[in-house]
Amino acid sequence: MKKKYYLYSVLFAVYLAILVYFLFFAEGFRENMTGAYRYNFVPFREISRYIQYRKTIGYNRVFINLVGNVIAFMPLGFFVPHLSKRRLSLPAVTLIGLEFSILVEVIQLFTKVGCCDIDDVILNTIGGMLGYVCFIIGKGRKKL
Repeated sequence: MKKKYYLYSVLFAVYLAILVYFLFFAEGFRENMTGAYRYNFVPFREISRYIQYRKTIGYNRVFINLVGNVIAFMPLGFFVPHLSKRRLSLPAVTLIGLEFSILVEVIQLFTKVGCCDIDDVILNTIGGMLGYVCFIIGKGRKKL
């Protein structure tokens, strides 16, 4: 049991390091087409824009932004229940994913690195939820 906990702890630390790198240090990975700092506090504005202009901006860019934000937070939803001392529910893991995503976006807002976007919070939170679903499936549980 302790070996698994140690393994999940190491994997979670590696995940966080990779996430921090891509969110704050990988210039070529982050999108900023205008060169000016951008932010969005209107829910679904950027998601709608990406879908509406998918042919113009390219399907790859749409996929990377929309699906990438979901996938990026799936490990969070998967590892947190493994590392918790108590059994976590879907709402608890969702709240943790939401809070962590808000933290990331607030850091981006104040450091002007990346783009602070409420849609990223929505997509990241969905990713955390899906990660928890993967955790449940992996454990063979029938209840979320």
